[in-house]
Amino acid sequence: MPEAASDAFEPVRIGVVSVSDRASSGIYEDKGIPALQDWLGRALRNPITWETRLIPDEQDTISAALRELVDTAGCHLVLTTGGTGPAPRDVTPEATLAVADKLMPGFGEQMRTISLNFVPTAILSRQVAVVRGQALIINLPGQPKSIAETLQGLPQASPPVHGIFAAVPYCIDLIGGPYLETDPALCQAFRPKSAQRPARA
Repeated sequence: MPEAASDAFEPVRIGVVSVSDRASSGIYEDKGIPALQDWLGRALRNPITWETRLIPDEQDTISAALRELVDTAGCHLVLTTGGTGPAPRDVTPEATLAVADKLMPGFGEQMRTISLNFVPTAILSRQVAVVRGQALIINLPGQPKSIAETLQGLPQASPPVHGIFAAVPYCIDLIGGPYLETDPALCQAFRPKSAQRPARA
């Protein structure tokens, strides 16, 4: 996007957290952060400042990272990837709930609905979403393909399955964050008419 065009949109600071013992220790390359940045960079028209964290599956470490991203770095949206299954080291949901002011259960419900179109083991996923201050924090799956499916949904399905990101901009409006604008070719954000601003080219 040309810099002059991006100036018309409110800037947003986004935290992206990949939770993985093996990736954080260098055993293999992390693919969660690049996948999130790729999708969000294409979906949002706002200029984005990234705050990235690659950390192990340690509950206190995850909670500390989330608090720092919201309270100190000033992120209005924080997305995590990894650590949401039932295995002993999967503690991302617990770490997220520990920093929550409010729970947003609809996000987790819809993420599992989307994933169930592909695998029956989607019911093992424990992703949660919460509000902390003026920030929305969402746990996403660990696989890049699943990240995109969860965010974007299945628009070609019959009937179409809504992705979770369509609801993110209005949620951030409601908690006092910047006005996020999406590329409708990838993700059509939904807002009530009373909350919409005039469309810009």
